[in-house]
Amino acid sequence: MGYWDLEEGKDCVAKTWITTKVATAIGLVGSAYHIVAFPPETAVEALTRATSGTATMAAMGAIFGMATCLSAQARDAPDDPTNYFIGGCASGIFLGARTHSAITGTTACLGLGTLAMFTKIGKKEGWRLTGPPKL
Repeated sequence: MGYWDLEEGKDCVAKTWITTKVATAIGLVGSAYHIVAFPPETAVEALTRATSGTATMAAMGAIFGMATCLSAQARDAPDDPTNYFIGGCASGIFLGARTHSAITGTTACLGLGTLAMFTKIGKKEGWRLTGPPKL
């Protein structure tokens, strides 16, 4: 069962688990590219970088999943794209705290929140990025 198959605002643990798994996979891939692009001097440094990047992405995924689901419950508006903005913004704020930068947190909040909100809007309205046009 995928993320979009679960009802919005229900089963927060399952939705959070899915977003955490996806973010962890993205973190692993991103860490691998970072290690290849900027080779570490020791194996311990490589492991530290890989762990740090992967754990940060996993935490961002968990924060997004939980914040989105809890805001849907608290606001009693399960299909509202604002819930996704709140989840993306919460993940961005975590990134800012992780990097000790208010500017990073603010821009990540706005950027990730907007991206998540438009993803939800696109899903609701049937937007497509690839494939033949619907006639």
